[in-house]
Amino acid sequence: MPAMFVNLPVADLERSKAFYTAVGFTINPRMTDHNAACVVVEEGCSAIMLLVRDFFATFTDRPIGDPAVTVWGALAIFLDSREEVDAAVARGVAAGGTEAEPPADYGFMYQRQLTDPDGHVVELGHMDPVAAEQGPEAYREQQA
Repeated sequence: MPAMFVNLPVADLERSKAFYTAVGFTINPRMTDHNAACVVVEEGCSAIMLLVRDFFATFTDRPIGDPAVTVWGALAIFLDSREEVDAAVARGVAAGGTEAEPPADYGFMYQRQLTDPDGHVVELGHMDPVAAEQGPEAYREQQA
């Protein structure tokens, strides 16, 4: 199975590690040093690589944007329940993140948008298992 690593430039590696562990993820110490930290989202499948901005710059000749000013995208991570989403957002806000938008409840899907201390958008959500497997219409039919 393929594995996915999303690389994010950060201003303060320790602050970013504290934020992502507070949200509920773990750090892989074998892939972490003074320049980068590997945040495990799902063991063996997906991770976020936090790279100090100067180190991140060694991988590209293009300028590195400021995520506090310009949104380049959003990390969408789905959890097992709405309660887990709410708890993770509360921990993230307590660890220096912000929540600028109200929660979005689509019936079959619940999302909250958390911004990390650097400005990266992290959407935490939960999707009804029927909707995840068969699509939103199947969820609506089940509710009728």
